[in-house]
Amino acid sequence: MSNAPAGSTFAEQAIDLVAGVDQDRWGSVRPSLYETARVISAAPWLPGEARRVEYLLDEQAPDGSWGAGPEPYRLLPTLSGVEAALAVFRRATVSEDVRARLASAAARGLSALRALPPAGPWPDTAAAELLVPGLVSEINEHLALIGTEETPRLADGAVTDRLAVPGGYHEGAPAHVAARYKAAGSLPVKLHHTFEGIAGHIPRLLMPQAAGLLGSSPAATAAWASSHTPDAVEQAVAHLEPVALRYDGLFPEAAPIRVFERLWVAAALAQAGLPTSTLPTIRGWVDEIYDPEGVRGAPGLMTDADDTAMAVLVASLVGRPYGPGPLDAFHNGSHFDCYVGEDTGSVTANAHALQALVSCSRRLPSEDGIDDPRADKLCDWLIGQQSAEGHWPDKWHASPYYATERCVRALAQYGGHRASAAVAKAAAWTADTQRDDGSWGVWGGTAEETAYAVKILLSAAPPAPTPDQVRALGRAEAYLEAVPDAGAEHPALWHDKTLYAPHAMIEAEILGAREMLRIRHL
Repeated sequence: MSNAPAGSTFAEQAIDLVAGVDQDRWGSVRPSLYETARVISAAPWLPGEARRVEYLLDEQAPDGSWGAGPEPYRLLPTLSGVEAALAVFRRATVSEDVRARLASAAARGLSALRALPPAGPWPDTAAAELLVPGLVSEINEHLALIGTEETPRLADGAVTDRLAVPGGYHEGAPAHVAARYKAAGSLPVKLHHTFEGIAGHIPRLLMPQAAGLLGSSPAATAAWASSHTPDAVEQAVAHLEPVALRYDGLFPEAAPIRVFERLWVAAALAQAGLPTSTLPTIRGWVDEIYDPEGVRGAPGLMTDADDTAMAVLVASLVGRPYGPGPLDAFHNGSHFDCYVGEDTGSVTANAHALQALVSCSRRLPSEDGIDDPRADKLCDWLIGQQSAEGHWPDKWHASPYYATERCVRALAQYGGHRASAAVAKAAAWTADTQRDDGSWGVWGGTAEETAYAVKILLSAAPPAPTPDQVRALGRAEAYLEAVPDAGAEHPALWHDKTLYAPHAMIEAEILGAREMLRIRHL
């Protein structure tokens, strides 16, 4: 993240941010409670457990839950926290004081789980349909032994009845999915990142090979090693310990996130104008990341249209000689699938793809405008995904301001008259949902979402904003000026298995929005 002093110019802060991202081999995210708890449970052989157990206990909320965001988002991290607390409690490998604290934490966590709405609605986070019922089953296995000769009871009065699988999830889903791939004789790469959800149902013959972290996930890697051969534990330790060293003994949900982070930081800063001195570094990123076979967001993940589109876009923005060919594999006739076997489409991935196609076509000197037939279809598909209120939702982010900003920017660049009504509707929705303090936010005002809203209004307003939009931008500018230049703990709004906050990327969005607001006064 940027360490530029307060009052620095956009160029100084952008240069500092790019340098910081370039020097960080892992990525600027906070540790994940969900992921760290899964490592605690599955990897008692990994050094540093005491630090992780203290973190587990310290992160529990007063109501007994774990995790960020509103109640539905707390289901999975609370299940993970309860299961880890019960696992260590039953192992009795900690002091009596810590064991008593774990018993209390598990009891309070169980109460919090029983207080959640029984049928959601639950967020569309990665593989929740496997992870939630899998954790409920593991917790119930622990609870069945509570109070027996080998495992004492929890705190007095603790309810240790079996947990029910929340409505909308199916108890047999992990076993069913594992059986399907057992019959097929192979496990697809798309299940590697969330392998812990089915690890107990996969026969050893079908265990995937892991050259590093399995699916870029510490939790998946720990589950893989515990279900594999003894040699796998030694291999897992070698890959997990450097991650723990970077994140103070704890674990994020994906490591490293260099590809994702670098592309999104570069694209966000480019909106306001990349300082010339950053171009050699960013071109070096592009040369390393761009792949004619498609780009993957982290080692061990599938190639995906979102990272591929962003690599194509950033390459075009910084003048690298790479074209949109890698996107071909993801096109399905009307739009782009994020990856093979995707269940639900992503508007942000498709907005990035439209930007990439447009930018590449405009960059080529032999082209007189945009002639990629996919762009027209993609424009129509994006317009068709807009909500009646005027915003766009997406599965990769909890806030509609992120997805709406991506769609408005792409449609404003390419859609012309066919997209003008959709863009205007999005701008009106944005102006109408500004908070009294000048911010925007789905759960409360945040600098990140305010940056997206500013960019929506600026993208949607050529040749000039309406009077209402001018007032909204002025209030937003005052709000963003009061936000610290760097180092803020941004709320977790991004979707993986649970919510997370990619700090360098968020700072790039805020920094770019501030500069765009400054430029409009010139």
